[in-house]
Amino acid sequence: MASKRILKKDVNNVMGDIIDTAYIHQMANPKEDPAKSEAIVDEAIQNYDELITKINRRDIENKKKHFNEIQAELQTKANALIEKVNAL
Repeated sequence: MASKRILKKDVNNVMGDIIDTAYIHQMANPKEDPAKSEAIVDEAIQNYDELITKINRRDIENKKKHFNEIQAELQTKANALIEKVNAL
C-alpha cells in the first residue's frame, strides 16, 4: 500500500514531468501552435487537482484499496497525457 505522503509525491512528480515535457516541446518547436501544448498542461493541472482531492479524503474505510485505486488512476491518466504529448 502506498502511503498518503508517497502517493502525493508520485502525483506531483508525474504531472510535473508531463507539464515540463509539454513546455519543452513548446520551446523546441516555436512555430507550432502553442494551444495544443497549453491544453495538455491544463489537463495535467486538472488531473493533479482531482487526484490530490481524492487522496485527501478522510471518509475512507479501506485506505489500502482507496490508495491502490488512485495509483491505478494516476497511471491511466498519465499514460493518456503522455500519448497526447507524443502526438504533438
